[in-house]
Amino acid sequence: MHESEFLIVGAGIVGLALARELIEQGAERIIILEKESGLGFHASGRNSGVLHAGIYYPPNTLKAQLCLKGNLLLQDYCQQKGLPLVKAGKVIVARDESELPTLLQLHDRAKENGAWVEMVDEKQLASIEPNAKTVKQALYSHYTALIDNKAILNSLQQDLMQSRRVKFLFSAAFKSLKDEFTATTTKGNIRFKQFINTAGAHADRVAHHFGVGKDYYFIPFKGIYHKLKPEKAHLVNGNIYPVPHLGNPFLGVHFTKNINGDVYVGPTAIPAFGRENYGILQGIDREMLKIVLNEIMLYCVNPEFRKVALEEPKKYLPAYFYRDAKKLVKELEPGWLARAPKVGIRPQLISLRDKKLLMDFLVVKERHSLHILNAISPAFTSSMAFAKYIVREYFKGFNAN
Repeated sequence: MHESEFLIVGAGIVGLALARELIEQGAERIIILEKESGLGFHASGRNSGVLHAGIYYPPNTLKAQLCLKGNLLLQDYCQQKGLPLVKAGKVIVARDESELPTLLQLHDRAKENGAWVEMVDEKQLASIEPNAKTVKQALYSHYTALIDNKAILNSLQQDLMQSRRVKFLFSAAFKSLKDEFTATTTKGNIRFKQFINTAGAHADRVAHHFGVGKDYYFIPFKGIYHKLKPEKAHLVNGNIYPVPHLGNPFLGVHFTKNINGDVYVGPTAIPAFGRENYGILQGIDREMLKIVLNEIMLYCVNPEFRKVALEEPKKYLPAYFYRDAKKLVKELEPGWLARAPKVGIRPQLISLRDKKLLMDFLVVKERHSLHILNAISPAFTSSMAFAKYIVREYFKGFNAN
């Protein structure tokens, strides 16, 4: 039987950052359980590779408190470790005049959150992103950056292994609780003093074994991408985003030039039929019916979800996807876009009681277990600040020896 002080389920960015912070605070024996054979199989390895800057989130939320701090911590980490980092910035453009009030609201929100942003006119925008198109004004974010997410995951793993205080168990899935301090897994039983659930798209399932979060359930949304032909990649310098609908947590199809110089366009936010439904049928299992029933329930009672459900599936059609992307730029032809193999799943937490999408991170501590639910964007950006927050607020003064 394995023995640990902290058993962390899920080796995504949040789990790794938490282990790193616990080690820095004196923890001696951490086990990280990961059901896949390696790192980055899901959200942490499939996202856009953008470090966000705290623009979108209401100031009293965890996302607002942690995003910018996490951005700067990860930038420092990349510089210390010599990992790829491009300080590309980002522009948020208005597709029509009706979006200008929201753009100004984002400016004010970003300022309150400490982000370095400025309103620019069309001439200034042209000097930053010559191909970006806006109506009268755009918002320019200086702190938005680009990283290699898998390089960061691998570097953190090396740091943790070199500490000799962290053990990774790959291809090992959490199954249930044997007793209050023993988890059963596909690789045997593991004793723990504290259990930390960072299981991403499966975090609600894990929490339910502890009697936690029974009113919450994940609905998966599929993000598909297209890619600009290499000879057209020069048309984008960094990141071009639309003004989002602040009533839902999705940022809309956007242009991102990654650290290799490739320009990705996406992602969508299409309601999916499985937590790992990356292909047409891949990842669909017997849970599909429950997912569909919850989607129907939300469609009937939640106007914001209804907008997403009606709009996003249309983006499966190349012509519709192209028209959506074309609103952000001056030059774009349908033939310049090719479907990219990269597909992501965003596990969006819903409240079954309130029948709504949760917009913020959710942390629940129950006796000897802590559960991080709804760790969606900007969770990667926020991860190191998130870890410091968790250890400070929930494990302050723990006696690691």
